[in-house]
Amino acid sequence: MSAEDFQKKVSIRDSLAGEIEIEGGGSTSSTVGTGVASQTLVLLRSLLEIQQRRAQAYAKLKSGFSEYVESGAEPLYQTLCSEITTEFSECSKLVREMESQFLNPQVGRADLAQLLSDIQTQEKQKLHLTVTIQVLKKAGRPSERMLTHENCKFKKPMQHECVHLHEITEAAGTEEAEADAEFDNALKEAIRGVQDAVTSINEYLEDIRYEIEALEAH
Repeated sequence: MSAEDFQKKVSIRDSLAGEIEIEGGGSTSSTVGTGVASQTLVLLRSLLEIQQRRAQAYAKLKSGFSEYVESGAEPLYQTLCSEITTEFSECSKLVREMESQFLNPQVGRADLAQLLSDIQTQEKQKLHLTVTIQVLKKAGRPSERMLTHENCKFKKPMQHECVHLHEITEAAGTEEAEADAEFDNALKEAIRGVQDAVTSINEYLEDIRYEIEALEAH
């Protein structure tokens, strides 16, 4: 074999080795990319499941409050509130953990982490205003609240001097009307706030679903 033939064979081997190395490197990169996409997909699907848990908790809270208004069973309502608070706290904890995973350099999806953070902010606002609505409804409009006779004077059994009997003046009527108006405005503002939060959350979740579809398509 001539020196020239030997040199050609060496060149061919080096060329093949280079191609194999390049192909192998590309395969590794592709595998890593697929792994990140798969992890992202799992996290986003988990987020939708968490949002479903939140929706169920809200439904349970609403139902429980309605039962409380009808029955007046305060202990049962307080127990329910405690259970709902625990559920929401657990959901928030899971979402915060997801945020951290998206911020991990290996995943590198700060955009999704921000999206989750935005959802958390709106969920916090929604819960706060939902509780506000229930507190207001529990108290009732000032002019419609039930009177108690704790401060009344009893002279004889079944007879008492009621402190609530007073001359209805124009000033008293105006004060009561203002109190009712303040109550109505507070309730309307809270309801509107919940509606705005729900709208924002739904828009964020729509972005999440688009992201899931894009990942599933690859």
